[in-house]
Amino acid sequence: MTVVAFLSVAPVIEGSMASEVAKAVAALDDFDVSYETTPMGTTIEAADAATVFAAAQAAHEAVDGDRVSTLLKIDDKRTKTTTAGEKVEAVEGHLGRPPPGASPGSSDGR
Repeated sequence: MTVVAFLSVAPVIEGSMASEVAKAVAALDDFDVSYETTPMGTTIEAADAATVFAAAQAAHEAVDGDRVSTLLKIDDKRTKTTTAGEKVEAVEGHLGRPPPGASPGSSDGR
């Protein structure tokens, strides 16, 4: 099973949050997860929900500040293993587009 989650951790401050957000992302490296950071948050993949919760807690605690805002959304599909990349490919397929990273004109769509 693969659990896919979206995590956003940020201190409630004025100015740039980049250095504090970097601490949250770095905390994920201590867990058996893969992740991709985007401008609005980080997509995390793990074998189980417990790992996602533990990684999210560590990311939350890594951020300094009087107030920290954390958003965690989890997709725990228990009947089938589906990765984040496969979810994106499915949407792109419905749009008639090649999967992300695919080379135009290649026989396998990549």
